[in-house]
Amino acid sequence: MTISPLQEARYKYEPKLPGMLRHGISSIKVKEGEPTQSVADQETIQKLFPNTYGKKEVTFEKGESTAPEGKQVVGVILSGGQAPGGHNVISGLYDALKAANPDNVLIGFRNGPSGLIEDDFVVFDDDYINAYRNTGGFDIIGSGRTKLETEEQFKVAAEVAKKHGINAIVIIGGDDSNTNAAVLAEFFAANNTGVQVIGAPKTIDGDLKNDDIEISFGFDTATKTYSELIGNIERDANSAKKYWHFIKVMGRSASHVALEAALETQPNVCLISEEVAAKKMSLSQIANYIADSVEKRAANGNNFGVVIIPEGVVEFVPEFSALIAEINELLAGSKADAFNELPTWKEKYEFIKNGLSEESFKVFEILPENIQQQLFLERDPHGNVQVSLIESEKLFSALVANELKDRAAKGTYTGKFNPLHHFFGYEGRCAFPSNFDADYCYSLGYNAFLLIQNGFTGYLSKISNLSKPAAEWVAGGMPITKMMNIERRHGEDKPVIKKALVELDGKPFKFFEANRDKWAVETCYLYPGAIQYYGPEEVCDLTTKTLKLEQE
Repeated sequence: MTISPLQEARYKYEPKLPGMLRHGISSIKVKEGEPTQSVADQETIQKLFPNTYGKKEVTFEKGESTAPEGKQVVGVILSGGQAPGGHNVISGLYDALKAANPDNVLIGFRNGPSGLIEDDFVVFDDDYINAYRNTGGFDIIGSGRTKLETEEQFKVAAEVAKKHGINAIVIIGGDDSNTNAAVLAEFFAANNTGVQVIGAPKTIDGDLKNDDIEISFGFDTATKTYSELIGNIERDANSAKKYWHFIKVMGRSASHVALEAALETQPNVCLISEEVAAKKMSLSQIANYIADSVEKRAANGNNFGVVIIPEGVVEFVPEFSALIAEINELLAGSKADAFNELPTWKEKYEFIKNGLSEESFKVFEILPENIQQQLFLERDPHGNVQVSLIESEKLFSALVANELKDRAAKGTYTGKFNPLHHFFGYEGRCAFPSNFDADYCYSLGYNAFLLIQNGFTGYLSKISNLSKPAAEWVAGGMPITKMMNIERRHGEDKPVIKKALVELDGKPFKFFEANRDKWAVETCYLYPGAIQYYGPEEVCDLTTKTLKLEQE
């Protein structure tokens, strides 16, 4: 296999473990903390998880291990969307497992949770693992989005585990995947299978975060990758001086990615979905907000700029959310077939007009035609609009263009507006992990084995104090149930890990808020450049601006 020079070099990188994990497996002991409870709905969550609820938080420290000796067979699954560093979680898990006992076995289930159900697996050895160390992607075993949530699936998983002699399963995933890990752990415990379940916090979106989990893995690398691209575009804009770039960035509902990219690059405008919701901003208000920056910069002779748009922002616009809800109802069941059979857009438009309320149709009417049509593209499995398919970067540039025409007619705007559009998503999910993510992920995997060895189940591998050098990081675990609450999902109350949205009273947003008016008018661009893997620590081991501000 031909590999790049960087890949060859990264194979040789030795990830840094927290200081407390550097003493050797036999010289690490458990320190127990206080019992825990869920963030909300404590009574309900406790009833749903009687065997795994209320367990103590734990940390590891130097001391003689009391973990029982014996052979361990561990399964591992990559679940959900890719995030840089997944390979290192598996590498760290493998190295700890082999350091404890060379006869220990690590089995990787292919293509996500379905691999466990279908018994599609590979047994890892040194050569297999070494080909993936410090590299991006999930291609070591592939990933998938199958949810482990039914009793039938759990029974099959128990049978597969029994067949291979597996005593623990590590699920590497985001909030939904770790919710499934908690439910699976409860089933295994209730049925005395002897199989433990440990989770690892993954998502580039940054919404798997709380008082215990400072950052999900992959967020650092992905935001640095997007920020490099945005910085490059800013420099191009400042060179050509004739384009306004509208850049949508991945991140699902939360705006953590957009906010971090803005802190890294200082664009002229960055929308924050959570603020849009809090202020109940309309589409026209958002367009006016962006147009104000365009007009003020044009008055200074600067007919160029950069706007960052979070992926899920339109969901947070109250009038747009109401429109989406009505469209979902309009096309429910057999009505979707009647709509799809209409031969022309004109006929479909009349169907829509007759089916929407007057208020929602007014919103629909102001949308560009291509955006109107995107609202009626392929539905999700539940028949709902796939909001992520809406090109919101084009929506807002079109609305801004219309607003600027009105201002030009009134004589308040005399500039030129030439928009260009970008969407940065998959570009950041499988990049070579930054040194931070390489170290963090390796530590998460190594730490996951220590949790297994010491008999814990239903726990999330936890590394904290992450704004400090790796030697000062703190390793341990927390019960997944601590992060849970009850939410309404598909008409049912479900226990789920509570998603973390951008906190408008948090330090990262407050810093952004204090500086954005200046950025909107002046050209204050920052050019972070490419991720650096070799050189001084202050360049190569940087944490995100978000984490730094939060931990100050």
